[in-house]
Amino acid sequence: MSIAELTRNAVHVLPHGGLEEKLRLGRPLRVKLGIDVTAPDVTLGNGIPLQRMAAFQREGHLGVLIVGDYTSRIGDPSGRSRERPMIDPAEIDRNAQRYFEHACTIIDADRTEVRFNSEWLSELGFAEILRLTRATTVAQLLEREDFAKRFASNAPISVSELLYPLMQAYDSVAVRADVELGGTDQLFNLLTGREVMAAYGLEPQVALTVVYLDSWDGTGMSASRGNYIGLQEPPDEQFGKTMRIPDGLLEQWYRLVMERDGVPEGEAMEAKLALARFVVARAHGEDAARRAEEHFTRVVREGRAPENVPEAELSSADPVHLPALLAEQFGVSTSEARRLITQGAVKLDGEPILDFDVPRSRLEGALVQAGKRRFVRIVTA
Repeated sequence: MSIAELTRNAVHVLPHGGLEEKLRLGRPLRVKLGIDVTAPDVTLGNGIPLQRMAAFQREGHLGVLIVGDYTSRIGDPSGRSRERPMIDPAEIDRNAQRYFEHACTIIDADRTEVRFNSEWLSELGFAEILRLTRATTVAQLLEREDFAKRFASNAPISVSELLYPLMQAYDSVAVRADVELGGTDQLFNLLTGREVMAAYGLEPQVALTVVYLDSWDGTGMSASRGNYIGLQEPPDEQFGKTMRIPDGLLEQWYRLVMERDGVPEGEAMEAKLALARFVVARAHGEDAARRAEEHFTRVVREGRAPENVPEAELSSADPVHLPALLAEQFGVSTSEARRLITQGAVKLDGEPILDFDVPRSRLEGALVQAGKRRFVRIVTA
């Protein structure tokens, strides 16, 4: 595999020529990626640096996933205008396990080492922390764009946040990283890792950053914003969400997700279908991708109900409060359910219904549809 393939879609590979020098060492490189386990879902956007790790693994190198269970108690301040809230340790553990399972959609589990940075950070005594802080200066830390903005606006910056880049850098010392991967907003942290490694007498790592993936709303894909596709979401959800990508983002998605140079000539719809098939097949297999496409064609493009519609029994209430029924069956809030009804997006047997309270007899045996893809058949006991 060429350097170009290892660094596909990379924005920074620093220092220049550093990766070539590492590869000439003639041994498997340790390729580090710190993962954010503050959210339970691993998104397609998270998959972009994972794809680079997989490329290194195919060449015999070792991926090292660093679970920031210790640093998550502070929260990465990168791109933040204020300090992040602390996360419950039990939640971090659950999310970490979920992350690894989902990341294995892309990376090779057998060539991946998973480490929790509490292994070493919780063992640091005060003298060792002081030694770590001598690897940089406050002036250098305040050069970070997010810190600089907050400092200029007199917004608070806690000392623990200033320590975050140093702790992430110490992770590289602990695992003796050769290469560290990250998004472009992580460049400062990755370069700090080089400085700290040198201060500890180690050969500094190579910093490799990749661009972020934009979602259908034109902003970066993020679990916190809800504009994401999960790496292990159900096939129908993955397919439908991928089909929402606007035509203007197809070039980016082909380049980043499919790692193809250019969108095939022809209609944008066909290009999106090929993209959606790829996303689903990578996670769930070709058969699942075929079934998801059939479901999308039937339900979204043709407006018909899916072949297998879940069933729900009515309560004894009469009339039935429709927003409450929708909330229970489709996992939406009652206010969202009212909005769907008011907009005419809720149908009974194909006919829009605008009433919030519906006679029980009207619902018995009816096919209830909310939006384009949510259906339930009402049955009686």
